[in-house]
Amino acid sequence: MKKLWKDNTFKLGILILSFFIFVILVSIFMGLDTSQNLKFRLLSPGINGYILGSDHFGRDVLSRLIIGARVSLGVGILASIISIILGLFFGLVSGYFGKKVDALIMRFIDIVMAFPVLLLLIAISATFEPSLQITMIAIGMVSWPPMARLIRAQVLMIRTSEFIKSLEALGFSHVRIILFHILPNCIAPIIVSFTLGISGAIIAESSLSFLGLGVQPPTPSWGSMINEGKDFLRISPTLSLLPGLAIAFTVLAFNLIGESIRDELDVKLEKE
Repeated sequence: MKKLWKDNTFKLGILILSFFIFVILVSIFMGLDTSQNLKFRLLSPGINGYILGSDHFGRDVLSRLIIGARVSLGVGILASIISIILGLFFGLVSGYFGKKVDALIMRFIDIVMAFPVLLLLIAISATFEPSLQITMIAIGMVSWPPMARLIRAQVLMIRTSEFIKSLEALGFSHVRIILFHILPNCIAPIIVSFTLGISGAIIAESSLSFLGLGVQPPTPSWGSMINEGKDFLRISPTLSLLPGLAIAFTVLAFNLIGESIRDELDVKLEKE
């Protein structure tokens, strides 16, 4: 962990993420006004108390960006947790039991991965009434196959080791072996996948909201803000530019952190 803090890439990712978290925490104790006021529509940043300007309904862009940050980070983290749980279950079962179980699960994963992720998300969101909860669950349910494949590959390597065969010879149950002896050895890819999965979930949520199938108004979302602002690019380009930059920097932060952790864990594994 000490080496991570010497990595400039990791520190940059933490710095960007800390900024967003700090803004969200501070906003909890401050009043965020997202009410409409058509008298102050499409104001430039800094005019009439609107730090980042106002949108076409006279709503404060800064307040909507902060609420959008809560939505994006919340969906990203929770969707990634759902993805990790599903990926762990199928990956552990597939890699440990092998044979017919492995073949069945892997064919199912192949079918799921044959469809574009965004197409599956649109299908799920369109089937149910679009909402924050549906968006979060949909993203988690379509993003687990790569995680399952990664865990399966890790389990297959551990499964043939001598200490696992010794545990089986001693009569340890399959559940105990999986939970207490195989799972701890899969922590490295789990941490990396979870971190990188958050950035993918944020992009997926923004894409759905942009298409109108994600978080529904009046709740602000970075994706919906870009969609609403695209019609006013010439008059007020910041309406789409600011949420776009927010998405870019948030995704960059999680990618930098994930890549740094992966490099650190890979080095440790090579030494071992």
